[in-house]
Amino acid sequence: MKLKTFSMGGVHPPENKLSAGREIRELSPSDVVVIPVSQHLGTPSKVIVERGDQVKVGQLIARAEGFVSTNIHASVSGKVSKVDIFPDSSGYRRLAVQIKVNGDEWVETIDRSGTLVKEISLDAEEIRKRIVEAGIVGLGGATFPTHVKLTTPRGKKAEYLIVNGVECEPYLTSDHALMMERSSALLVGIQIMMKGLGVEKAILGIESNKPDAISRMQEITRGTAISVQGLKVKYPQGGEKQLVKALLNREVPSGGLPIDVGVVVFNVGTVHAAYEAVQKNKPLIERVVTVTGKYLKQPSNFRVRIGTPVSHLIEQAGGLPEDTAKVINGGPMMGKALASLDVPVVKGTSGIVLISNEEARRKAVIQCIRCTRCVQVCPMGLEPYLMMNLAEKEMFERMETERVLDCIECGSCSYTCPSSRPLLDYIRLGKAEVAKLVRSRKAV
Repeated sequence: MKLKTFSMGGVHPPENKLSAGREIRELSPSDVVVIPVSQHLGTPSKVIVERGDQVKVGQLIARAEGFVSTNIHASVSGKVSKVDIFPDSSGYRRLAVQIKVNGDEWVETIDRSGTLVKEISLDAEEIRKRIVEAGIVGLGGATFPTHVKLTTPRGKKAEYLIVNGVECEPYLTSDHALMMERSSALLVGIQIMMKGLGVEKAILGIESNKPDAISRMQEITRGTAISVQGLKVKYPQGGEKQLVKALLNREVPSGGLPIDVGVVVFNVGTVHAAYEAVQKNKPLIERVVTVTGKYLKQPSNFRVRIGTPVSHLIEQAGGLPEDTAKVINGGPMMGKALASLDVPVVKGTSGIVLISNEEARRKAVIQCIRCTRCVQVCPMGLEPYLMMNLAEKEMFERMETERVLDCIECGSCSYTCPSSRPLLDYIRLGKAEVAKLVRSRKAV
């Protein structure tokens, strides 16, 4: 098989896939869970339970508010002990439902059997409705409501479904484990998404550092309209625009989306969640999370209930190493350091990475030497050094002109900078300010 890749930029950080080959371990619920009502891009959901209410696993506890929003369900059974403000993984305090766990009683309509359901009896509209009800979002990290991507905008037409099995972030292996252990369910999930979109062709992209996953998925998709394509190992291969370019040689326009070139992209975790929603009537109440680090005793892939504190995962992986300096939510390239280990796992939590003092130590920042390495590795064709300079000078209108909103925040620029300049930090600052300017213009 000829390996494909995107053409512009990219880097090759050490992979450190320490938990590769580890089976998914079922993690028992903690005594208390905290379930935020905003675990997705869009409008926060509206809480429909009160303190003292008894809830079951899979019960709706917060209803979507509008089209770009998602339902939130109880991931455990027990009593609602609080509906209050709690810190999230970013350190912001947001509304959440706290449940004190008692037993493990599930909503009766959920099929908890291990039987694979192959026949897809629902039509496209019924599939979208079931995914809305189940509160499915993008599990690759973006957390965009899945039903929105399944609803093709007027004037657009989806030709291809691309399934993202790349998992290019160093350390993370949850998607790899899912492809190995739940391949048959993934096959049905892909077919569900194809039917929901009304497309006849699907491509599953997997980086070549997962030869067992490529082989497994090629075997089970043989004779179907789903092709499996190996990809060169290069970060950020899993970016939507990079994946579309690599697999179909189509260029998503600046400010555009894959649907603008006839493509819809879903992560393998999202596809698996769709299978469970459509075929098992199971809402998104748990996900696979990688917990890893060079000095962690047992790097693991856990199936975790939403709302479980991060500290509970780390304990089950052997405990916090003494030399830990940072705990990263997500991968080391795009993830962000946690302010507390008491924050909950949410729908977008793909990994927890423990970084030692030595690894976390930042080198002294020196003056830009005009080497242009940041420009060479930028997969979006931007000029990161210029973006940082503009952000420092608060020239946000110029940043908009320079297409800062096209930045996918992959961190390749900061990773490669020989002057150790915090390029991504300033670009994120600039993006936030430019987004405010755009919203203010639309509000007029």
